Amino acid sequence: RLIGRLNLGTASPRDLLALNRSIRQSPRINEVLTDAASLLLQVLSENVFELPDIRDLIERAISDEPPVNANDGGVIRDGFNAELDELRSISTSAKQTIALFEEQERTRSGISNLKVRFNNVFGYYIEVSKGNISRVPDDYERRQTLANAERYTTPQLKEWEEKVLGAEEKILRIETELFQQVRSRVCEETRKLQSTARAFATLDALCALAEAAARLNYVSPVLHDGDEIEIKSGRHPIVEAFIKESFVPNDTLMNNSTDRLLIITGANMGGKSTTLRQIALIQILAQIGSFVPAASAKLPILDRIWTRVGASDDLASGRSTFMVEMTETAAILHNATPRSLILLDEIGRGTSTFDGLSIAWAVAEYLHNSAEHSAKTLFATHYHELTELAENLPGAKNYQITAGEKDGEVVFFHKLQPGKASKSYGIAVARLAGLPQSVIERAKDVLAKLEQYELAVFADETKAGLAKAAGGHAVSQFSLFAVSNEHVIDELREIDLDQLDPKEAKKLLAKLKGRII
Repeated sequence: RLIGRLNLGTASPRDLLALNRSIRQSPRINEVLTDAASLLLQVLSENVFELPDIRDLIERAISDEPPVNANDGGVIRDGFNAELDELRSISTSAKQTIALFEEQERTRSGISNLKVRFNNVFGYYIEVSKGNISRVPDDYERRQTLANAERYTTPQLKEWEEKVLGAEEKILRIETELFQQVRSRVCEETRKLQSTARAFATLDALCALAEAAARLNYVSPVLHDGDEIEIKSGRHPIVEAFIKESFVPNDTLMNNSTDRLLIITGANMGGKSTTLRQIALIQILAQIGSFVPAASAKLPILDRIWTRVGASDDLASGRSTFMVEMTETAAILHNATPRSLILLDEIGRGTSTFDGLSIAWAVAEYLHNSAEHSAKTLFATHYHELTELAENLPGAKNYQITAGEKDGEVVFFHKLQPGKASKSYGIAVARLAGLPQSVIERAKDVLAKLEQYELAVFADETKAGLAKAAGGHAVSQFSLFAVSNEHVIDELREIDLDQLDPKEAKKLLAKLKGRII
């Protein structure tokens, strides 16, 4: 940025000082890199130019505390230019000269209250009160008459005024010219300055990564030409830095054959999103040349990391949250390759349950089966029905983020293990969030009723696991709508037919019929 301003002619004196502070580090950096074994560090050292002439010029020319604007004066250091120093001497001695001249004229005229003053209209002048006009020397020239005084000048005062005021104008002109000359000379080294800046930036990034690796116990990853991701005890670098308790590390195994699609279920707040993102961050850190937060890591070279994470809308463009989600998903399905890594943190949440589940199912199948787009995919979801995919797709595996209950409280273990979660503990998290207790209790009642029945959404695709109603009464098809109908069936089961007369029976049947969906 500083070099850009220099070449545009807008760099200030302080910009030059800032530039000089940076290039002053060049000799020390080259000294440190002299014995570097790394080829990268050797190349960087070759691109760090020390520029002693530029450093010396800026140090000699620019004052330590220059103004922001070069036109304000005080930019050039004393001793850099002889003519400037002489003019500055004249300017700075003005007050002393005025005092001596004033004393001289008081003695010569005998007017004890004679004063020498200055304003922007008349410049320097001698002011004499009305009562002393008769004592004014003959060489005084009247300049202005006031009610109580007369103002005069003398040939000597005129000459001195021209010299002082001219000196100030010349000072500013010479300073401006000298600053422009220095700036132009620095601009001549633009190529070397840019090369040095790029090398400094790269070294700064490398030092930051090295410090993090040493301080946070990172390891050197093994990069290979295959497709396998194998991470032992991986950690999320940001979450680990901010949480108070110890971070729970997790292992990851992925490839383009047997473990291509990992379907991850588990409790809300259990750590599914953290696990997805830490795998991506470990991969990114490795590919930029950094050590990684893990016990060990064997990683391929990826072309892209695609993500469908979070919920956001674009209302200004007429796109709802669900539309944004689908647009992002479409981009992934069209552009991912077998060399990509995909993170899907929930798909289909912004529409009806069956629509969302159907889309999520189809997306997972597509990413598994498409020869052109079958990337390694981490699919976190609360649609537990998707775990059936692992039973039918050879490259799909079920994983869960473990959690449990103790004394009615949910306990998060944050551990990624093979298998599928049985529940999401959403009501427990809702209680932690502060929902009213009456809402929590009602939610538990509704959940208990819903869980009496198993929804066989994909009963037409597999004969196994057909939906069963409570009490072992099998049904050929079942849906969320059937849950409401089952409430009617429950009431029918509980009716004591012996106690009903025909009129009551007819009335009850009419009521129940009206509730059937």
